[in-house]
Amino acid sequence: MKSTLQCRVLFFSVLRDITGTGEKSWALRADATVADLLAECFATWPALKVWEPSLLIALDHEYVKRSAVLRDQAEVAIMPPVQGG
Repeated sequence: MKSTLQCRVLFFSVLRDITGTGEKSWALRADATVADLLAECFATWPALKVWEPSLLIALDHEYVKRSAVLRDQAEVAIMPPVQGG
């Protein structure tokens, strides 16, 4: 069994402005959850932490809770709340 996994993290809207990128590859331990990934993101970009309560997370195109376990080569989309007009 692999001890680490790789995932592709996508940032949208204002989150892209905060991180300075729309996409980042991330290596995490094999049993990492979405919450673990978010903790890494907040450590890298502290300004993201303000958005934490309202972030929407999709794992391989399905909305998930922070307890969802990541898979190797997963795509994780991190989005601010959807705003209507």
